[in-house]
Amino acid sequence: MTTEIKPASHSLTTNKTDSRLRSLVEDLQRLESKLKRGGGVDKIEKQHAQGKLTARERIELLLDKDSHRQEIGLLVAYDEYKGSAPAAGVMTMAGRVHGREIVVVANDATVKAGSWYPETIKKILRAQEVAMRSRIPIVYLVDSAGVNLPYQGGVFPGQYGAARIFYYNSIMRRYLKVPQISAVMGSCIAGGAYLPALSDFIIMVEGTSFMGLGGANLVKGATGQTIDNESLGGATTHNAISGVAHYKVKTDEECLTKIRAHIAALPQTPQTETGATVVDDKGVSIVAARDAKRDAREMYDILPPDHKLPYDVRALLETIFDDDEDGNYLDEFQADFAREMITGFARIKGIRVGLIANERGMLRGDAGKPPKFGGIVYTESAEKCAYFIDLCDKERTPLLFVQDVSGFMVGADAEHSGIIRAGARFVEAMATATVPKIVLTTNHASGAGYYAMAGQGFDPDFIFTLPTGRMGVMEGDSAVQAMLGSQLEKLKREGKQPDAALQAEMERVRASYEQQLDAKYAAARGFVDAVIVPEDVRATLELALRTTLNFKGAHLGAFVLPASLM
Repeated sequence: MTTEIKPASHSLTTNKTDSRLRSLVEDLQRLESKLKRGGGVDKIEKQHAQGKLTARERIELLLDKDSHRQEIGLLVAYDEYKGSAPAAGVMTMAGRVHGREIVVVANDATVKAGSWYPETIKKILRAQEVAMRSRIPIVYLVDSAGVNLPYQGGVFPGQYGAARIFYYNSIMRRYLKVPQISAVMGSCIAGGAYLPALSDFIIMVEGTSFMGLGGANLVKGATGQTIDNESLGGATTHNAISGVAHYKVKTDEECLTKIRAHIAALPQTPQTETGATVVDDKGVSIVAARDAKRDAREMYDILPPDHKLPYDVRALLETIFDDDEDGNYLDEFQADFAREMITGFARIKGIRVGLIANERGMLRGDAGKPPKFGGIVYTESAEKCAYFIDLCDKERTPLLFVQDVSGFMVGADAEHSGIIRAGARFVEAMATATVPKIVLTTNHASGAGYYAMAGQGFDPDFIFTLPTGRMGVMEGDSAVQAMLGSQLEKLKREGKQPDAALQAEMERVRASYEQQLDAKYAAARGFVDAVIVPEDVRATLELALRTTLNFKGAHLGAFVLPASLM
């Protein structure tokens, strides 16, 4: 039998200054606070002076009070454009209205008048994909001056340019029957006008909204016609003359109230009960929520001060999953086989999930066999995970991947054991599973192991990371060896040390990789949906799971067309 050498346990008595996670969370929260101010106080005051709420104020009134919501892509582009495009000028948020999961897209007019950067397109498309994959309503709160012209080359053309937004609009409207609600609460100019036009339900606000393919100045330049914006494309014009809009309201607040009322009246998907064991029509077991075995704040001291050190992964999992009446948080599957991978069934706020997690530390093997390293995928563990994924898919149980993976095992023994074939089997099972897949990165997400653990390229429904997450092909020290190893080895043979120039190059490589491995770097490029803090992990995962359970069909790709069209 394989036995584990347990890493030293961590407790809340650990010196707080030694907590890498706590330091990273504090850094993250400072950055998020800055980004949430959008274009700054003066731009917010200007918005208010125009009789308009800001994007964040609008979302706050739209979503249920005191319900958990998760912003998607807050950090996107934060380190680009010299910091002038916080959140890429658009908010994308998953939340609830009258208890029903929705996704919201809200242009932030305090950032370059809500104009579209290339990353704005990326965020809108991601929000639409969430709506399509889970068949939940999507609400567009439009207040945008259109394309940010200096960056039009990254906005207008291409397969995933702005046109893709309207393609998704059309697919949702015609085939997927995803409710799309648009509120024009400011400017809506040029091609951007097709976003509300391709929605099901359009509201405009009197006096502050405008929708048109061109504004009054462009019309005068192109046709010589003199007309004001209100007469050209205001709320009254599009409700009484063109018939493009469906409702007009007097204020932003009235607009948001009307959207809430409309969502409340939409046909409901089958709702699961709470307080008793139920199985919805997708087969997912849901029971009354219970507290986790450990307080979420213990995560700060469970994760080690150095990402290379081992830690008690099971203690970490105890902060995430419900504790049952017998004190068990995990019904472990094949507990004594391939211990470097943890598989089993657990619950998050009552919702049953299939867990795949990486063990850490060193695992002692059977007599005469070498030890195994946690965080590495071996042939046996790849086969174990593939089988477990197939089982969860058969039983319609959502999958949660808790990533701390350094890659697949290499070497003669690994190759001779058929690790390529086993790894391919793992990847295929994960890629083709039709149940919802959610990812939480806690530490490393490296190499092909990141792919097998439902990396972004395999379209997981949601992908989150703790601030400690590190996503990349390899660590900086490994990159130094890969790029400069031959020079270093030659110097070693000659009994010489690296000179100042080579030392500087080694440090440059390490620093570059360290920057790119940072969780904020991944979030800034949309590689993860959000960087989340320990206190929000359970609520965020529950919201993600509840969102995915709105759709009972296959969760494959951005969307799956109805069978009647196949």
